[in-house]
Amino acid sequence: MQALSRPLARQVAARSTTRTAPYAQVSTALVQPIRPISQPKARRRHVRSFASPRYDDGSARSAVINVLNNIGSKREVQQYLAQFTSVSSQQFAVIKVGGAILTDYLDQLCASLRNLNQMGLFPVIIHGAGPQLNRLLEEAGVEPKYQEGIRITDGKTLGIARKLFLEENLKVVEALESWGVRARPITSGVLMADYKDKETFQFVGEVNEVNVGSIKAAIADGYIPVLTCMAESEDGQVLNVNADKAAAELARALVPLKIVYLSEKGGIHDKETGKLVEAINLDEEYDEYMKKPWVIHGTRSKIRDIKTLLDDLPRSSSVAIIHPESLERELFTHSGAGTLIRRGTKLYQASSLAEFEAISPKMLKQALVRNREGLDSAAVVDRYLDTLKSSSFRAYFDENMEALAIVLPPTGQSSTQLAHLSTLTMTRSAWLSNIADNVFQSLKRDFPKLAWTVKQDDENLTWFSEKADGSIAKKGEVLFWYGIESPEEVRELMSEFVHHGRQMFGDVNLESQLHRAAAAAERIRAGAATLMGNRPGAQQQQARAFSTSTRYKPKRDNFASFAYSGTGSRRGYATTNPNPPLGIKNSEKDYPSKVALIGARGFTGQALIDLLNRHPNMDLCHVSSRELAGKKLKGYNKKEIIYENLSPDDVRRMAERKEIDCWVMALPNGVCKPFVDALDESGHKEAVVIDLSADYRFDPNWTYGLPELVPRGKIASATRISNPGCYATAAQLGIAPLLPHLAPQPAHPTVFGVSGYSGAGTKPSPKNDVDNLTNNIIPYSLTDHIHEREISAQLGTEVAFIPHVAVWFAGIHHTISLPLAHQMASRDIRNLYQDRYHGERLVAIRGESPSVKMIAGKHGVEIGGFAVHSGGKRVVVNVTIDNLLKGAATQCLQNMNLALGYAEYEGIPEDK
Repeated sequence: MQALSRPLARQVAARSTTRTAPYAQVSTALVQPIRPISQPKARRRHVRSFASPRYDDGSARSAVINVLNNIGSKREVQQYLAQFTSVSSQQFAVIKVGGAILTDYLDQLCASLRNLNQMGLFPVIIHGAGPQLNRLLEEAGVEPKYQEGIRITDGKTLGIARKLFLEENLKVVEALESWGVRARPITSGVLMADYKDKETFQFVGEVNEVNVGSIKAAIADGYIPVLTCMAESEDGQVLNVNADKAAAELARALVPLKIVYLSEKGGIHDKETGKLVEAINLDEEYDEYMKKPWVIHGTRSKIRDIKTLLDDLPRSSSVAIIHPESLERELFTHSGAGTLIRRGTKLYQASSLAEFEAISPKMLKQALVRNREGLDSAAVVDRYLDTLKSSSFRAYFDENMEALAIVLPPTGQSSTQLAHLSTLTMTRSAWLSNIADNVFQSLKRDFPKLAWTVKQDDENLTWFSEKADGSIAKKGEVLFWYGIESPEEVRELMSEFVHHGRQMFGDVNLESQLHRAAAAAERIRAGAATLMGNRPGAQQQQARAFSTSTRYKPKRDNFASFAYSGTGSRRGYATTNPNPPLGIKNSEKDYPSKVALIGARGFTGQALIDLLNRHPNMDLCHVSSRELAGKKLKGYNKKEIIYENLSPDDVRRMAERKEIDCWVMALPNGVCKPFVDALDESGHKEAVVIDLSADYRFDPNWTYGLPELVPRGKIASATRISNPGCYATAAQLGIAPLLPHLAPQPAHPTVFGVSGYSGAGTKPSPKNDVDNLTNNIIPYSLTDHIHEREISAQLGTEVAFIPHVAVWFAGIHHTISLPLAHQMASRDIRNLYQDRYHGERLVAIRGESPSVKMIAGKHGVEIGGFAVHSGGKRVVVNVTIDNLLKGAATQCLQNMNLALGYAEYEGIPEDK
C-alpha cells in the first residue's frame, strides 16, 4: 500500500465498527464465580442460546426481531444478531448509564434492555448518579469542591454517595424486573482501586483491578449484571470512582465488542455547526479533533480517554455515545446512532488504473467480478476496465478490497454538477463492519451532489434511504440522490429517471453490461433450445443445453447493485434517448405524476384534493362530479381546474392515450365498476387505480392498501389497490397485535364504533342531520355491516362490529373488547402494541384512552386504554381515527405514494 501515499491516493479514515455481540451461553471453563458454600455448584444453571429463563419460548424473541425489522432491514438484524451470538456473553457490551438517564429515561432504557435480553443478550450495566448526588449534597448543606475537574470526596460526601448509589442500583434492578428482565445488583467485589491522591482528593480512587467472576456468574444464571461506580481499596475502604473511567476499566477486563455511553445529548456535537458528529476514526482523525477549538474540557477528556481505551482493545471493539432510545438502532443497523468512535479501517483512493497496479491488478478484477460470476462476466469486467483507462473516475477501497466504490465525477457540460456512483461492491463482512457507511462519509465530503440506483428489493434499501436526500422508484429500481437543493433540478432528475431508468446517464456501465451479457446468453440459449426441439432426442439434448451455462445472477447477500454509466459517451440530461437498450421503450409520460379524481364532490374527495395540493410530485389534472360539472374547483392552487362529468367511455379514451398515471375512484359503493372495466379495456396496464369504495376490498386480484399491516412492497408493486374503510382501518389496527393471544372461537372481539356524521356522506339523511343528532346517538346496521365483513376477512378471525353515528363532524371512536386465551397484564399488552407499531409514523400508542375530539384533523391513529378485566382474560382497547384522513384520504395518498414510487409520507403533514 506504500505506493498509494501520493495525493491522488490519500488515506481517509473509515467509520468501520464490527457490530458484534455475544452468544448467551457460558461454559463452565469460563465461569468460576465465588459462591456461598450453602449454594452447591450443581445447582448452577447454564444459559442456553436465547434462554433468558423468562423468555425461552421463542415467541418473545420473534416479536422483538419483528420490532427491530422496523428500524433496520431484516438482513441487517439477522447479520448483527448472528455476530452478537458468536462470542461469550460477557463480551457483548458494557453500557455506562449516567445519572440523568436514570432520572429521565429509565423506562426507555428498560424497554431496550428487555429487547436485548429476550434475544439472549446480556449487556453489563454500570451506572453513576452525579446529578442526584449534587442535589443531595446541596440539601445536606455540603458545598461540592473540585480539583482538576474531579470531585473531592470527604467522609460526609462519601457516606451520602454510597447510600445514594446503592439506592439507585436497587432502583435500576427493580425497574428491570418490573419489565420482566432478570437483573442482579453487584455493588462490591468487582472494582478494586488505589487512592488517587489521598491528601488532595481524599476518598477518590483509580481502578487498578477488575474481578469479573461475579459478572460471569450473574450472566451464567440468566441475569443482567448491574454495577455501581463504587470501588474498594486493598484494605476494604470504599472509594468513589469516575463512572466513565470505571466503565473503561470494566471494558478492558471483559474485552467487549461494544462500549456504550448513554447520554441525554445523544452523542458529541460540533459546537461550531451544531451538528452531531456521526463518527470519529481515531487512527486518522484523533490529532485533527484535538486541534479543533471546540474540543475542550469534558469533550477533550472524553475523546482522549476513549482513544486510550480502544488502543488497549482489539480493532473489533468500538465506543458509541448515544441516547437511550437509540440503543437498538446502534446495535442492529448499519447506520447506527449517535457518535461512533473507533480506531477505524483505512480507506484508500485511486483515480487511475496505474495506481491499482501498485497493489495487485488481479485484486481489482476479483473485487469487480465477485458475486457476479456468470457467463462472460470476467470478459465484461475486462472491457469495463478498458473504458476506465481513458476516463475520469475516483475509486474508494480498503486494504483487502472487501469494499470498492467507483464514482464518475460530473462532466464539464453538466449544469447540475452531479456525480454518479457507477459501482459499489461489498462483502458481507464489509457490510457488518460498516465500511459502506464510511465510504459514503468520504463521498459526501468529496462530491457535493451524487446519484445512484438500487434494485427495489435490495435488502439494504433502508440504509441507502438514510444516506439519500430523496428517491423515486420505477419498474423495480430506485433512484437515490443527495445534495440537490433546487426543486427544478430534482424534478428534472426524476423526470429523466421516469423516462429512461438506469440509462439516463448513458449506456456504458458495468452493471448494465453484465445484465446485457446475461440477457444475450439467455436469448442464445433459448434459440438453441428451439432449434434442438426439432431434432430427435430433443428433450435430452435440450436439458443438457440448459445445464451447461450459468446464468448471471448477482448474489444480493454480499453485493449492492448500482446502475449508473460511468464512462465513454456520457451526457447531461435530455428529453429523449435515441438508442434505448433492447427491450426498453421510450416513455412519453411526463413528470410529475398525473392524477384524475372520479367523484370529487364528497368530503373524502375534498380532503384528498387538499392533500394533493400540498404534494410536490402530484399533478391533479381532472376532477369529475356530475353535480358540480362546469364549476371551478376550489382548494387547489397549482392551476385552475373545472369540474367535469366524465363517463366510463371518456375514461377509457383518456386511458388509451395514457394521459393519467393514477386514477382515484371516490364514488359510493357499487358505482365504480363501469369505470374500472373501462380502464381494464383500455390496455393501459401501468396506470394505478385506487378505489375508495368497498367494491374491490374482497377481490383477490386487488391489493388491500393498509400499509401498517399489509407488506409495503406488495402495495408498491400493485396497480389495483382497494383503500380500506375508515371503521375497518381503526378496528384492524386496534386488534392486530393481539391476534396470537385471542381466545379461540366462538369467543371473538367486539367493536363498538361511533363516527362523526361526515361518515354518513353529503346526501341528506337522518344520520347526518345535526338537529336529529343533537343530544343523540344513532345505531345502524347492527349486524352484517360491510365493515364487519371487511375486518373479519382481513384479520382472519370473526369480529362483531356495531356502528353508531354522533353529532360531531369528523372522527371515529372504537371501544374494542377482546377475549384473551390466557391471563395478561395491561402493561404487557401495551408493550405488544408499542413493539408492533414501533416506527410507524401514523400510529401512536397512548397509556390512557384517546379522545375523539383530539383526533379530528390529524392524519394518524391513536390507540390506548388497555384496561384488563379483573380475571385477566379480557382487555378493552380504544382507538380513534379521523374518518376523512387516515380513514380515507391520507391512507389513499400513502397508497398512491407507494404505488407511484414516492416516499410513503410525502405530502402528508406531520400531526402536532
